[in-house]
Amino acid sequence: MPKGIWVLGLGSLFMDLSSELVHSLLPVFLVTTLGVSVLTVGLIEGMAEATAAITKVFSGALSDYLRKRKLLLILGYGLAALTKPIFPLASSAGWVFTARFVDRIGKGIRGAPRDALVSEITPKAHLGAAFGLRQALDSVGALLGPLVAVILMVVFVNDIRSVLWFAVIPAFIAVAILVFFLKEPATIAGSASEPKRLPITIRDLKLLPKDFWWIVGLGAVFSLARFSEAFLVIRAQGIGLELAYVPVVMIVMNVLYAAASFPAGAAADRFDKRKLLLLGLLLLIAADVVLALASTTNMVLIGAAIWGLHMAFTQGLLSKLVADAAPQNLLGTAFGIFNLVSGISLLFASLIAGAMWTSIGASATFFTGAALATLVVIGLGYESLRNKTVSA
Repeated sequence: MPKGIWVLGLGSLFMDLSSELVHSLLPVFLVTTLGVSVLTVGLIEGMAEATAAITKVFSGALSDYLRKRKLLLILGYGLAALTKPIFPLASSAGWVFTARFVDRIGKGIRGAPRDALVSEITPKAHLGAAFGLRQALDSVGALLGPLVAVILMVVFVNDIRSVLWFAVIPAFIAVAILVFFLKEPATIAGSASEPKRLPITIRDLKLLPKDFWWIVGLGAVFSLARFSEAFLVIRAQGIGLELAYVPVVMIVMNVLYAAASFPAGAAADRFDKRKLLLLGLLLLIAADVVLALASTTNMVLIGAAIWGLHMAFTQGLLSKLVADAAPQNLLGTAFGIFNLVSGISLLFASLIAGAMWTSIGASATFFTGAALATLVVIGLGYESLRNKTVSA
């Protein structure tokens, strides 16, 4: 793997350590400390992810225009780091929403340029492995964040505000890693012989191939079936898991996510991508059913573990599919569009999940997710059968 993949991965590791320390406690903090409803949690999470997705369109296209991915990466990570002190200081859901909003703008700014940079510094034959490695390091941070949260919750006797302050340190470490160690290839920085173009035009959209738009649609339906992980945390707390140990749900999920991301990414370079997608969907259906039927903490943890495997088999693979389908000069734009559509779907998914949770119950929320994922499986099966018929 190129050195840049490790630098990007370590930056993701420390930022995710910070973010997941916050996110593993935030849903419970909102519901128990600030007294908001589960529907409000769904609204905050959905709006936050949609904001990140919308920002990715512009940041991806802008990085194609400027040919400077690193500048946008540092800006995105820097914004996220600056929001971390707001969470422990928040006295209302409005403050939390503002912090999440700005934090996700930071995520949106860095997301598409980072994925485009991975594509540009990695040989095509190893793209799946590169995305898998970066995702694996990201997931290690996502594992360490909740683990640190559990330890600190015990040390500070469930004082969530005190624990949230510790998220500030790794966030600024992530920014420092990128500032001092990330080197941008000269071809990305641009040359005088290549005139700069407008960030995004209608012509650019027409240049994106049909295969790319199929992947965008697939990502949208995936996101609609997979709502925010905040609902896993609330499910565990509702089952009766002690407040200090609620982040264990995210630990279990991210152990499987981190362990399986690189092997799953490497598999995407060698095996049938459609079969890997189907496997990821079947894992999501299984996770939803287990969480819907959960009556004990152990069942919630099993559901979270299967959820982590689903993420490992789909997230890196979808990034590889985008990179394979998009023209080289429109990589940032392509990742931005993909993330925009997926993020809007995730907004609707989280709003639907929050509304169903409030009006019907937790089980109905997860059963609905399983039903949507089943529809995607049927759709992929139909598409595969149609292609075979056409070929014959």
